[in-house]
Amino acid sequence: MIRLPALWQTLRQWARALKSQVMTLWFCRQHPQTPLLAKLMAVLVVAYALSPIDLIPDFIPVLGYLDDVLLLPLGIYVTLALLPENVIVESRARAEAWIAGSQVRPRSYVMAFAIVCLWIAAAWWLWRWFVER
Repeated sequence: MIRLPALWQTLRQWARALKSQVMTLWFCRQHPQTPLLAKLMAVLVVAYALSPIDLIPDFIPVLGYLDDVLLLPLGIYVTLALLPENVIVESRARAEAWIAGSQVRPRSYVMAFAIVCLWIAAAWWLWRWFVER
């Protein structure tokens, strides 16, 4: 039987690790030795992670948390796989120092705007599809 306090502690540790990985990618995207594809992936993953709006809203059952549980960790994993080891090590050290010294979470309003535009485009497309039928 799973004890709730132990599960809660595990989830909190996982969330802290995820935050650390996102901040590592934040610093990787600025590193001069980061390849272009890895920079682009890092920008997308970090912008999505720091966006105040989810691609799939959390109030939608199951699917709402799917992006947080699958898409974000997958994006982090793929991006880290594209990076040289020395870039990861240096960026991870900078991220840990930033996390230790700052509790303010940065936000990506550009990605929030992009997600809102995506939802508007999807709504427009659905409206056109239903009207033309």
